[in-house]
Amino acid sequence: MKKLINKPENYVKEMLEGLYIAHPDLITYTGDDVHCLVTANKKEGKVGIATGGGSGHLPLFLGYVGKGMLDACSVGDVFQSPSPDQMLACTKYIDSGAGVLYIYGNYNGDIFNFDMAAEQADFEEDIRVESVVAGDDVASAGPAAPGAKNTRRGVAGIVFVYKCAGAAADAMLDLDEVKRIAEKACANVRTMGVALTPCIVPRVGKPGFSIAEDEMEIGMGIHGETGIRRGKVEPADQVAEEMVAKIIGDIPFKANDEVAVMVNGLGATPLDEQYIIVRKIDEILKREQIKVHRYYVGEYATAIEMAGVSISMMKLDDELKKYLDAPAQTPFFVQL
Repeated sequence: MKKLINKPENYVKEMLEGLYIAHPDLITYTGDDVHCLVTANKKEGKVGIATGGGSGHLPLFLGYVGKGMLDACSVGDVFQSPSPDQMLACTKYIDSGAGVLYIYGNYNGDIFNFDMAAEQADFEEDIRVESVVAGDDVASAGPAAPGAKNTRRGVAGIVFVYKCAGAAADAMLDLDEVKRIAEKACANVRTMGVALTPCIVPRVGKPGFSIAEDEMEIGMGIHGETGIRRGKVEPADQVAEEMVAKIIGDIPFKANDEVAVMVNGLGATPLDEQYIIVRKIDEILKREQIKVHRYYVGEYATAIEMAGVSISMMKLDDELKKYLDAPAQTPFFVQL
């Protein structure tokens, strides 16, 4: 294992300390014992927005705390959920009388712990908490039937949800309205990924799964969850065609729709390769007569040093477009 770290058990603590040092104008720290990162620009009377999840996905989740997006984030060890106590600490810090919205990915540990934190906030602190669970990974399950629970994993598309909900909260909408915007964003986002290599959890010191040198896996999750097929590495255009086809067919997206597109590197994919994917996506969407309002290209939700990309698309209307386009400034996301 080759990593620029000190002791593996200090990986998360020292990463957080570096973030605080680099971005004191945007974020602050609630203490070593809880591993919570909160906004340095708390606004009275505003709905607070909190998220959380395992470390190893930077800039998800920590990188989106700042102006116009999230107000707090709690993180666990690599690929492990944070505790209810961490989440409650975030909730107490960011509440300013308007309530708190939790937005997090569809993973059992996160669901259990966020639900417990919400109950504690209600009973112990008299803070109203609502939750929105993001599940945008097309590869992880089929579409939920009307009224049924969404069982899809939450992956990079959650960044679109953060952006829209954060802008709605910044506009001083009430908790019910901010939640509605977050749910609307969730309902209109789809993601598909491809992995080329495994990743190494520092405390483990070796890959948790294997992919042969000449293989790729379409649909692999950001923790190494099984995808929809494994096969020989194919040209970028062919991979993009397959991934976009599955995304387009799922909502479905159709001619004259307007979308935002995110091409997300999983940790070890050069930007050069990500822009090759962008080129093909643009060709496909023009062919399908789908208009692109914005492209987002870079690392938004990684899996430590996994090589690969994910593609996320959000279907837009005037309301979502307004919140997507609103200004934001966080350590890893700046939009003027």
